[in-house]
Amino acid sequence: MLVPRAFYRHRLPTRLWHWTNAVTLTVMLMSGLMIFNAHPRLYWGQAGANSNAPWLAIGPTAHGGHLVIGPVEVPTGGVLGRWRDQQGVERTRAFPWWLTIPSGYSLAAARRWHLSFAWILVLASLCYLGVGLANRHLARDLIPARRELSPRHIWHDVVEHAKLRFPTGAAAMRYGILQKLSYGGVVFVLIPLVILTGMTMSPSFDANFPVLPFIFGGRQSARSIHFLCAFGLVAFTVVHLVMVLLAGPLNQVRSMLTGRFVIPVSEDET
Repeated sequence: MLVPRAFYRHRLPTRLWHWTNAVTLTVMLMSGLMIFNAHPRLYWGQAGANSNAPWLAIGPTAHGGHLVIGPVEVPTGGVLGRWRDQQGVERTRAFPWWLTIPSGYSLAAARRWHLSFAWILVLASLCYLGVGLANRHLARDLIPARRELSPRHIWHDVVEHAKLRFPTGAAAMRYGILQKLSYGGVVFVLIPLVILTGMTMSPSFDANFPVLPFIFGGRQSARSIHFLCAFGLVAFTVVHLVMVLLAGPLNQVRSMLTGRFVIPVSEDET
């Protein structure tokens, strides 16, 4: 017979990192969309302007808006490219007012929001990595063991998640391989790339660290990578929230607030 039992799952640094990121990345995304509105096109290479062919563009059409990715054009109706503001006035910018900070067009204000919270992200990331190395959280919880990387083990975890079969007992106290790969991808890939490509787009950082544009193939390539990583974080967040809802939101949110996570265990494990 299974009975509920509470375990201490998330330490304080992990919980602080989680909620700091939730606020910081939300503000950075929304202010970043306003910055993107100033020139809603993405290019590869060193330079890009209206005369160059973008690989991605968002803009108005006669009947609404569209998203263009290479040769593919996707109509966006009244959501992207052409939309109405709070007063019902039609606007022809990439992202609507309710997705941006500030809601009214201001490139200068958006940059202030974006850069202010970028420093919070950098400092929080350095603190998290430092503490994670010291208390072995990174090695213990985020770095997969060799046996976990076998295709058979990964496929088994995929099937179990697809069938909504979540771990019980001692297995629920550890991250599964899909959690390790997704969380590790955020911590070690997406967030560092967002920070480094953001630095690459800054002329002052370019002057002091000229190797950055070389690494990313130019400032416009860095801007494209920055945009793709930002939406990679959005995709991760959406999947993460869906899994929280499916696995039990009360238990999941409580564990990220208090550290205590309730799991069913057999009576002989209590």
